[in-house]
Amino acid sequence: MPPPADILKVAIEWPGAFPKLMEIDQKKPLSAIIKEVCEGWQLPNHETYALQNADSTNFYITEKNRNNIKNGSILRLTKSPGQMAMQLHERIQSSSLDVKLDALKDLANSSRDITFAQEFINLDGISLLTQMVESGTERYQKLQKMMKPCFGEMLSFTLTAFVELMDHGIKSRACSSYSIASFVCKSSMDSAVLQRSLAILESMVLNSQDLYQKVAQEITIGQLMPHLQGTDQDIQTYTIAVINALFLKAPEEKRQEMAHILAQKQLRSIILTNVIRGPKPINEEMAHQLYMLQVLTFNLLEDRMMTKMDPQDQAQRDIIFELRRIAFDVECESNSGSIEKRKSMYTRDYKKLGFINHVNPAVDFTQIPPGMLALDNMLYFARQHQDSYIRIVLENSSREDKHECPFGRSSIELTKMLCEILKVGELPSENCHDFHPMFFTHDRSFEEFFCICIQLLNKTWKEMRATSEDFNKVMQVVREQITRALTAKPNSLDQFKSRLQNLSYTEILKIRQSERMNQEDFQSRPIVELREKIQPEIMELIKQQRLNRLCEGTCFRKISSRRRQDKFWYCRLSPNHKVLHYGDLEESPQGEVPHDSLQDKLPVADIKAVVTGKDCPHMKEKGALKQNKEVLELAFSILYESDEYLNFIAPDKHEYCVWTDGLNALLGKEMTSEFTRSDLDTLLNMEMKLRLLDLENIQIPEAPPPIPKEPSNYDFVYDCN
Repeated sequence: MPPPADILKVAIEWPGAFPKLMEIDQKKPLSAIIKEVCEGWQLPNHETYALQNADSTNFYITEKNRNNIKNGSILRLTKSPGQMAMQLHERIQSSSLDVKLDALKDLANSSRDITFAQEFINLDGISLLTQMVESGTERYQKLQKMMKPCFGEMLSFTLTAFVELMDHGIKSRACSSYSIASFVCKSSMDSAVLQRSLAILESMVLNSQDLYQKVAQEITIGQLMPHLQGTDQDIQTYTIAVINALFLKAPEEKRQEMAHILAQKQLRSIILTNVIRGPKPINEEMAHQLYMLQVLTFNLLEDRMMTKMDPQDQAQRDIIFELRRIAFDVECESNSGSIEKRKSMYTRDYKKLGFINHVNPAVDFTQIPPGMLALDNMLYFARQHQDSYIRIVLENSSREDKHECPFGRSSIELTKMLCEILKVGELPSENCHDFHPMFFTHDRSFEEFFCICIQLLNKTWKEMRATSEDFNKVMQVVREQITRALTAKPNSLDQFKSRLQNLSYTEILKIRQSERMNQEDFQSRPIVELREKIQPEIMELIKQQRLNRLCEGTCFRKISSRRRQDKFWYCRLSPNHKVLHYGDLEESPQGEVPHDSLQDKLPVADIKAVVTGKDCPHMKEKGALKQNKEVLELAFSILYESDEYLNFIAPDKHEYCVWTDGLNALLGKEMTSEFTRSDLDTLLNMEMKLRLLDLENIQIPEAPPPIPKEPSNYDFVYDCN
């Protein structure tokens, strides 16, 4: 008879004694279980003890989280969080630097546990740490002169404790932003102290509007710039994270001012030279921060993109007059000729400029998106690339009506397309690191991007010999040319331009033809029947690959609803496909993590269902994760027992498909991901081509050959002799 579900078999450790194997009843109060354990080792005052997980986390067991204990868990008897907090509170006030340093190390480690953190705060520990931080600059200078570098390490652990406390959502208002800012503004500061200080500033800015105001007054972009010129990529990453946080929380008018500072050549050159083109390859976190900076900068275009033009506004209409003046080298004829004659001339020129509304082209810019952003791009092109602008306009105005490329209409649709490609106006994703180095090479990168693409559009129009009826087809080809060129991640706008030169309309046709050949699906009946016969074998092959991939395991990032955190956990399937092993990690692993180091287990037989997206419990909680569409698409959860969940957020779409497919395969369900469909098509087409190699140039009949008539009699035999 199996033991009751409430009875768990665990091992409990105590320093200097052999571990005990015992059964604990989950229905009993936790204090009663601790008392029983203490009596077994004859330890008095059981109320001063507590149980901890004997793993890398060392988190305390409480009434709230005791349900996470599993059969076979290893626990440790230790001092209660209250006792531990009191001891550390006394030790960090010691006059001995060595004792204080060890105490701060323990505090930085223990502060990860919210149970301990709350006890430490109840002892007014935040005020004590605040005093240490606020006196840090002066003492750091004195001890540095006395050749005692240990104080920099002490300050680093103090700041680490602050970071951990802020991660629990405990607002440390007592901590002066001025003190933290002073560490960031110093020319020479211990790298660990500087890194922690930048992390605290980022958290302050993101979590409180009041603290944002204080930090914004005490820190300027100019004071952060020296940290980008160093060689420590972690410090560079945290510096850009602070800039992004200030950018994200700034009011609209302040954001435009910051964008102007960021676009200035000095800062942009520092990021380009020391970070993007620096000696070290860009890691994932740095790529994410650069992506964030790129998105936040482009999102400043949203206001113009969503602003309609007022057809009656004379100042805005004067911009259109300037486009006409530059193109046709004419001055305003407001005082010359009759009104009808002037209207006729304007209508003729606006038609040559390619506007849809020839009488009042301002109406063309009432469509949002792209709104006034399209007119801004056209004016920039006309002023900064005047020769190219005049050539395009005059070249098209001399063509036949059917074959002219309408510059005005093309510019409006192209601006809208570029905003869609760059996702202008969308919130940045927590998991994306898709930044483009070329956008950091110019002060007006979006406008220059437009100038290159409008010339590409005109070139493609001529190559396709398009007419006005082909406008949408041309735009589709141009979109494909741009997206394929961006995939190569060109380092400069010139490289992007060169890449587009190689992606002519003829080349696009060849690529499409090649892709069609690779994905061609023969429709004849014998081929369809062969595909149906092969498909189960291919699906079994894909299933085995998914299960093998689950056996290798994946490292998942723990993502807070408030800010990005470098905390990881690992999950993998046992070789016999019967158990999922998982557990927390200190850092991202370099290879596979052994089963032995993963403390937690989940039998596959206990899994009831796999849910994805908004059905996941961690996606139903209030917070930023629920609002983030990309995170929502990467979330899945395993339901086991009565109402227990194991929640995942995949690092990317590929891993999401692998894990959801693998888990469905374990449960005997159909694998339905996009990745499976893609693999099935690829493998089926490859297998079909291999099997049909011998039939090359042989026409396969649509129907099988007819069956011969039966013979008149069956009185025949084959003579083997």
